[in-house]
Amino acid sequence: MYSNRALINPPKLSSEKSLKTLVENRTVYSLNNCELNLFETYQSSALVPLKFNDLVVTSMLRGKKVMHLFDDPEFDYLPGETVMIPSNVEMKIDFPEATPNNPTQCLALAIDQSKISDTLHLLNERYPKDGKDHFWQLDYQNYFFYNNVELASTINKLINECMSASITKDVLADLTLQELLIRIIQTQTVKAIDNSVFTDTNSPINQVVQYIRQNLKESITLKNLSDKACMSTTSFYRFFKRELGMSPIEFVLSEKIKCAKKLLKNPELQINEVCYLSGFEDCNYFIRLFKKYEGITPKQYQLLYVN
Repeated sequence: MYSNRALINPPKLSSEKSLKTLVENRTVYSLNNCELNLFETYQSSALVPLKFNDLVVTSMLRGKKVMHLFDDPEFDYLPGETVMIPSNVEMKIDFPEATPNNPTQCLALAIDQSKISDTLHLLNERYPKDGKDHFWQLDYQNYFFYNNVELASTINKLINECMSASITKDVLADLTLQELLIRIIQTQTVKAIDNSVFTDTNSPINQVVQYIRQNLKESITLKNLSDKACMSTTSFYRFFKRELGMSPIEFVLSEKIKCAKKLLKNPELQINEVCYLSGFEDCNYFIRLFKKYEGITPKQYQLLYVN
């Protein structure tokens, strides 16, 4: 179940006659500043090595891999997930479930380093972050994350541009690469906050997130949050959206849903109790929103945790 991950539209699989190998069969689309690689595997394999000269953004499209990366423990890699790997870092990959009827498909987007540097320079020059020593930058330690809707949509656009026959595809792909880098940085920030490892203690984001989490059952308004950040509502809204890629109220709702998911693991709690304890006033609205976020109803989610 990938309910909290936005899936990418997988391209068609290669025809059987065109396959050069059954393990990591590769199709390449080369552009000026990036290279899209589509890998397909049709048989079970283990510890298959793979390395790129450039930073590579990989996303699972079909099936399951097990990734061995850096000195970290191995982890399952599934559709709706993205891994960012620095240049010249070798990954080793297992394909425990791959068969002709259940192939894996994964994209690997290698991005030219100069494009990354130019984009980060442009962002820091034209859209500087507030405060001293705050810069747009990729976090290479925070390399694995679930796709949100915006990130999946951007990767979908890039796939379409790279596979396009249009004469303008390089220009459009360049613009989408800029968007992708912004989305990755925003996604990394959200994940750091979720995991309580957001290190910028001077950022107003810290006080605001703490306030939200301590007051989920209260009515939280944009004015409350902007006052906490010591900003005007307009400046705060722009600041928050730029940092996290979502509005402050969208973040509040996602925190309430996260709280509800923890509460639903207790089979003794009724759905209406969970609704009010996680800060919702209307049970029907809570059920609709939960299903939108998680793909299943609160009751169905709760039943997953009943022994």
